[in-house]
Amino acid sequence: MKYMLDVHTHTLASGHAYNTIREMACAAKDRGLELLGITEHAPQMPGTCHDFYFSNLKVVSRKMCGMELLLGVELNILDFDGNVDLSEELLKRMDIVIASMHTPCYSSGTKQENTKTYINVMKNPYVNIIGHPDDSRYPVDMEALVLASKEHKVLLELNNSSLNPIGARQDARGNDIEMLQLCKKHHVPIIIGSDAHTDSDVGRHDLAMMLIEELDFPEELIVNRAVSELRKYLNKV
Repeated sequence: MKYMLDVHTHTLASGHAYNTIREMACAAKDRGLELLGITEHAPQMPGTCHDFYFSNLKVVSRKMCGMELLLGVELNILDFDGNVDLSEELLKRMDIVIASMHTPCYSSGTKQENTKTYINVMKNPYVNIIGHPDDSRYPVDMEALVLASKEHKVLLELNNSSLNPIGARQDARGNDIEMLQLCKKHHVPIIIGSDAHTDSDVGRHDLAMMLIEELDFPEELIVNRAVSELRKYLNKV
């Protein structure tokens, strides 16, 4: 199956990624994608960009190297109430919004507390995707998360980077298997993201695809198959 989009990527602006927007766009074009999302880390991540960066995204073209772009943010989840680190005024200007748990910004709680946190975040009308909910450092009730994804129309991400053996996330493969099995059971769509921090990883979904094939996960539940499928989850407000 050919995937047409990758909406979880980072550029130099995130502080620990290594290419420009144009370089990432050209790489996406070379890989045959139709849509690329650039989702820089929000301000609480050490080394990333300031609020001003997000407020000024209006000046950046949404087409580059013949590639359609969505310019947005990967929010940091901050606490059990589901607070995040970008104001509503800025969130409403984003083309796409991912929200994730990261160790510099969120202190893990119990399984119940982390699950409640994710669900509170899903209630934020500007959030489109929950990024890499597969890290055992943040244990969750995966079935409750899948059902909340369906209820609030927020996509859960199968993160290709999480499945890389050199990655820092713990037991991601086991958690992703559970997530996919439950999404299949409850007929809940997912999105695959590369989480690329270099242009060579743009559109890289190989590890995710291997898991998809291993579990015989239904193609119709993978949003990456068509840009029109992703658009159903955008602009909810």
